Amino acid sequence: MIFHLTEDTLARAAGILNSGGVVIVPTDTVYGIAAHPRHPEAVQRICTIKGRPTGKPIALLAADTAAAEQFGACLPAVAKQLAAQHWPGALTLVLPCGGGYEGFRVPAHDGMRRLLLLCGGVLRVTSANLSGAMPARDAAEALKDVGLEADMVLDGGLSPGGIASTVVKVIPDGTLTVLREGAIPVSRFIPIDNGPC
Repeated sequence: MIFHLTEDTLARAAGILNSGGVVIVPTDTVYGIAAHPRHPEAVQRICTIKGRPTGKPIALLAADTAAAEQFGACLPAVAKQLAAQHWPGALTLVLPCGGGYEGFRVPAHDGMRRLLLLCGGVLRVTSANLSGAMPARDAAEALKDVGLEADMVLDGGLSPGGIASTVVKVIPDGTLTVLREGAIPVSRFIPIDNGPC
């Protein structure tokens, strides 16, 4: 059920995700449970596996800034500067996207970014744990908590972060709102110029 992270297992995981399956993945913060955004039934399955409320949004991991923009994200000047400073890394930017808002993050994990590219650039990913429980930091913990219900578990070793990402909402005029302070302290944000998308 657990597969070590190799090019072959990444390709197998991508095939599962692209076909509407659910995979446990390593990231630079904690282990995640992933589904492809073009398969809403797979995203719903994540919620069922975790015991997570259906209406609670699931952020997107992106291979790079271009992948977020291709998905429809609008990055005001301040968001572009934050992305330049902290992507890849533990910063989730909640950005205008398709008439609403979506959270995006580029993980500092080479294997995860390779998987994202194999899946078209973005995946919906949330922590691999039961809702309200501590996030898993290794594949064995993720398997115990939610992995038995997934189609595959990728083992990338111990996640080095162990702390969830900092989440910042950016509205089109460039105004920032910190929704959660996590792995990146807000004090590390360099003063930046605002500007529209």
